[in-house]
Amino acid sequence: MLLWFVIIYWVVSVGIGLYAATRVHNTKDFAVAGRHLPFYMVTATVFATWFGSETVLGIPATFLKEGLHGVVADPFGSSLCLILVGLFFAAPLYRMNLLTIGDFYKKRFGRSVEVLTTLAIVISYLGWVGAQITALGLVFNVVSAGEISKLAGMWIGSGTILVYTLFGGMWAVAITDFLQMIIICVGMLYIGGSVSGMVGGVGAVIEHASAAGKFSFWPAFDPREMIGFFAAWITMMFGSIPQQDVFQRVQSSKTEKIAVWGSVLGGSLYFVFAFVPMFLAYSATLIDPQMVAELIDTDPQLILPRLVLEKAPLFAQVMFFGALLSAIKSCASATLLAPSVTFTENILKPMMADRLSDRKLLLTMRIVTFSFTVLVTLYAMASKASIFKMVENAYQITLVSAFVPLACGVYWRRATNQGALVSIFLGVSVWLSVLVGSPDDPFIPAQFAGLIASAIGMVIGSLARQFVHHDPHIHDQLRFGHRAAAAAETYHVAEHPHHH
Repeated sequence: MLLWFVIIYWVVSVGIGLYAATRVHNTKDFAVAGRHLPFYMVTATVFATWFGSETVLGIPATFLKEGLHGVVADPFGSSLCLILVGLFFAAPLYRMNLLTIGDFYKKRFGRSVEVLTTLAIVISYLGWVGAQITALGLVFNVVSAGEISKLAGMWIGSGTILVYTLFGGMWAVAITDFLQMIIICVGMLYIGGSVSGMVGGVGAVIEHASAAGKFSFWPAFDPREMIGFFAAWITMMFGSIPQQDVFQRVQSSKTEKIAVWGSVLGGSLYFVFAFVPMFLAYSATLIDPQMVAELIDTDPQLILPRLVLEKAPLFAQVMFFGALLSAIKSCASATLLAPSVTFTENILKPMMADRLSDRKLLLTMRIVTFSFTVLVTLYAMASKASIFKMVENAYQITLVSAFVPLACGVYWRRATNQGALVSIFLGVSVWLSVLVGSPDDPFIPAQFAGLIASAIGMVIGSLARQFVHHDPHIHDQLRFGHRAAAAAETYHVAEHPHHH
């Protein structure tokens, strides 16, 4: 019965995604929904994109083993990332009216920086999408009681998501995300209610977890632990800011205000709802301690699905797996679309003929989306990492290469093309050398060392003698538009005549 419900739900949502394809007429519709999304849809798509398999399966598994201390990267880091994007980056980036985050790097720092950051961003998606596809394989395997193998489940999942993402682009992602957000919220709350009924209420679970020391969050007063804790926090918090999927949600908004507050509200909702699966997984230790003991060291990601299958009534099972599949699909469709769009726009388009028609560009975006899906599914099949680790590792690349150029590009007028290149080069080299050359548990984690090197590189490269061409007025033009930039320049000359 459960499998049939899942199949029907799956078919309906693919149908809705294909219906959305009727709204796609050009690349702008495909990439940023023609910049038409209202507030409730932006909030929903921010929330649903981030509420993925790691939120339902990965975070609770890590929480059971390590407590709150273990989940500092996600949900603490990731929800703060969305709030920071809303408060500090949404408005300036929205005003620039760009199609991809790579366009920002091109306009601010030139073609070389655009290519390097775009490649880093595209590579970082392998881990994130890989995690969703791994989870789809897991869900199909569990729901079919082993009839569908994990590998077959991965191909079924990625194939069907590909269908509507390929045709509907950002419109399909936004409309399906809105419905999936409702299903996630209702499903999670319903399951929360029925599980807390089995254990004597929410209070009983919280008391038990507190007594077991699961709520200790801050690290011990020890330099190594504190640095490790901080590094885990900033990996998601800063590493996911220069990401195409976050940027796409900002650019798809109807107005600047929607871009700002949609991100802030979506991030806040994500933070609140991420605790429901943790509550459910911890309840499992009270309801069926034997099953938890069996799975905690072998495959803790299975604890929550097993609890629901063995202890909950059919309706609750349908609600849970509906919510879980919604979470994975909304996340996977967005993360297939984002790297494909940015790779086409920032790497392929400049290499192709100058007069590439919009129709041909749209076709190219679809071909790249297809190729990326196949590549990621193969990667997910080969990867042995847990869902949580796959997601956490994905952001290290963008943290050490793309975050500093983005933040300085928006907020530091004196950041130059040379500064950005030195920043990327130093960030990536230090990160890789610590990752490859150091012991398993270095005093300063690789991604944190890379971030520091990247910041130093930006400052030194921008303030040193310039060997790479740079237009000093470009920051003001991007940030404030041409007129305001001219006014800023006049003011600057009047204030500092000896510089000119």
